[in-house]
Amino acid sequence: MKLTIRPETPEDIPAIDRVNHLAFERENEAQLVDALRRDGAVILSVVAEVDEKIVGHILFSPVTVTNGEQQWTAVGLGPMAVLPEFHNQGIGSALIRYALNALKAAGHETIFVVGHPHYYPRFGFKPAKPYGIQWEIQVPEEVFMVLELRENALKGISDVVRYHPRFREV
Repeated sequence: MKLTIRPETPEDIPAIDRVNHLAFERENEAQLVDALRRDGAVILSVVAEVDEKIVGHILFSPVTVTNGEQQWTAVGLGPMAVLPEFHNQGIGSALIRYALNALKAAGHETIFVVGHPHYYPRFGFKPAKPYGIQWEIQVPEEVFMVLELRENALKGISDVVRYHPRFREV
């Protein structure tokens, strides 16, 4: 198995759509990815190929962190999808590691994710609540996590995180 991780190209869009449909067994996430692209709200989109076939995808979009009248922008992870027949082969982990390195190199400091509390901590994600940060939607606190790509990036921050409005359609 030859695994390649790389940024998405326009030619990859049909395969990315297929991966999201099959991984989530519904259209919502594929439609979200397309809508974020149309809105120009993609910070990074990465694919995983096995033997030149796209089998995984991860997307990052801007999130707004609001404290009263002050706002700043961070990065939100999601969706991430891997074809079911390629689960438990390290493809999701490879996508995340590649993307985190690329985002750090591009100067991004903070990434948020709503996801599985036993999966994302292996990449350094921690619950956001102890930082005084909450998601705009009520979820169990262990599923809303944050990763500082720069040490102390969240120092003095206690805010509400809002994903792109398209996420409300999922």
